[in-house]
Amino acid sequence: MSVRNDDDLKVAAKALQAGDGRRASALLKPIADAHPGHAQIWMMLAEAHRIAGDHAGLEAAADRVISIEPRALRAYGWKGDCRVALGDARGGASWYKEGLAQGARFSPLPQGLDAEMARQRGALEEIESAFAAQLNDGLLAHGISPGGTSGRFAESIDLLNGTKSIQLQKPATYYFPGLPQRAFYEREAFDWVPRVEASTDIIREELIAALANDDLFTPYLQVEPARPHRDFHGMTGNKDWSALHLIDNGIVSPTNQARFPKTLAAMELAPLCRIGVRAPTVMFSLLKGGARIPPHHGAINTRLICHLPLVVPGNGALRCGNYQRAWESGKLLIFDDSIEHEAWNDSSEDRIILIFDIWRPELTNDERAAVTVLFDVIDSQA
Repeated sequence: MSVRNDDDLKVAAKALQAGDGRRASALLKPIADAHPGHAQIWMMLAEAHRIAGDHAGLEAAADRVISIEPRALRAYGWKGDCRVALGDARGGASWYKEGLAQGARFSPLPQGLDAEMARQRGALEEIESAFAAQLNDGLLAHGISPGGTSGRFAESIDLLNGTKSIQLQKPATYYFPGLPQRAFYEREAFDWVPRVEASTDIIREELIAALANDDLFTPYLQVEPARPHRDFHGMTGNKDWSALHLIDNGIVSPTNQARFPKTLAAMELAPLCRIGVRAPTVMFSLLKGGARIPPHHGAINTRLICHLPLVVPGNGALRCGNYQRAWESGKLLIFDDSIEHEAWNDSSEDRIILIFDIWRPELTNDERAAVTVLFDVIDSQA
């Protein structure tokens, strides 16, 4: 597009280079008005208003730039700056967020815009930090402690502030609708838990006796020859995360049945999830010192996973959703593995737990039976 008043445009450009925003804006305004669809001239006018400290002029020019070229990233920063300068910090945050979102659509980012994106990100973080502090002070002024009211309310504040994200069930295979989106279940809610926990010493004794004789653990994730190979963050075939199965997908290991009779007897005290050749799974899980199980989702959401800690060196934990809990010897952790979870062992020694799955308590007996038949039908297909 040719530009009328080309001489004035050159003079305006020199004024911008000299930092004379007022003179540059005076020269550029009539040129921009004469070229309403010329994004570069409106960018120059916006920069002139910015240098001159004219927030009203800058905001109007930024609006025009965005209308012409929605991916003009600096214009979003200018809009955010103007909103903040005019006392509208939350409005400013919305424009910085949009600028960052637009920037994320570029691959790679246009040359020279890294610093601008970093500036917008820093401005957004500053606003969000101030908002979180003001929110906390306001709640305290009304006698409400965000961290002391309830775990759910505290999490809602973290979600509102953007320090945590919404964590929902995303099972890899089968989703049963209408179940609570709840990461951890408390031990006290299950009447069978004390009986299983009372068997901890007996289970540990069987485990230690077995470990003295054989190298029994194998990598938890194995290559399946009949399926495409998908390595899970380097964990497939990796003994850093290994297992000793007593019951694998509903099938009892005759050898390990003989090795661990008391452990399997203790498992009969729990409402194991029985689904044909899918469940239950009962296994000892070993995580080597320094190892980490990356974030992932379980296969189905009609069960809960139980961890009975047996050998716990410390400096390790399980995260499920937005919650994190450490293993304590003999105390069950019960969680929904269809919600994103991960685990780590930052000690120098191995961690060993007993893992088993139970039916979700919210499912009726009829629903449990229906799910079982469903997978029987699926697994009967060639």
